[in-house]
Amino acid sequence: MLVRALYSLLMWLLQPAVRAKLRRRAVQEPAYGQHVEERFGVYPALDIPLAPGQYFVWVHAVSLGETRAAAELITALRTALPGMRLLLTHGTATGRVQGQTLLQAGDVQVWQPWDTPAVAKRFLDHFTPRVGLLVETEVWPNMVAACKARHVPLCLVNARMSEKSLKQSLRLAWLARPAYAGLRAVWAQAAPDAARLAALGAPVQGVLGNFK
Repeated sequence: MLVRALYSLLMWLLQPAVRAKLRRRAVQEPAYGQHVEERFGVYPALDIPLAPGQYFVWVHAVSLGETRAAAELITALRTALPGMRLLLTHGTATGRVQGQTLLQAGDVQVWQPWDTPAVAKRFLDHFTPRVGLLVETEVWPNMVAACKARHVPLCLVNARMSEKSLKQSLRLAWLARPAYAGLRAVWAQAAPDAARLAALGAPVQGVLGNFK
């Protein structure tokens, strides 16, 4: 808890730097200057409120490649879960543009929430997703902890982990291990990915190949 508290303090202190970086990037890619407050857990009211029996399934696809990979997953989810509405998050402008092609009426698309406890709380309070599916990468310690505390299953799907990423994560094992161990389930692209993820304590359930 102390380690994550220090991490949370750092992430809170970095918020002005994040805003400045977004302003710089928006000069070349205007999308980075749009809906900035979503990144910090501030959202408008839903255009279409959830009807009885409806619920959000949260899919996080950080960038363009992950969003393309998520297309097959989202199609399968709509078939299996007729009551779902899609909550789609991204970290990059290219991912967000591509993600617009996956939306249907009632779906919501927002920027990924910055990883502080307060922002994670506002995100979960606002959307109350039934489940979260992180595509390929992007495991954030505070969001994992917040979902676990609320009994929201958070899973890593189409998961990949390179040798370089594993070494980087092991250098921050005091933070990375609890985050990966806090996931509900992980399905890897290939056996080497599964082995590396398991080395971080991730609850690997199987190897399903690449969605793409």
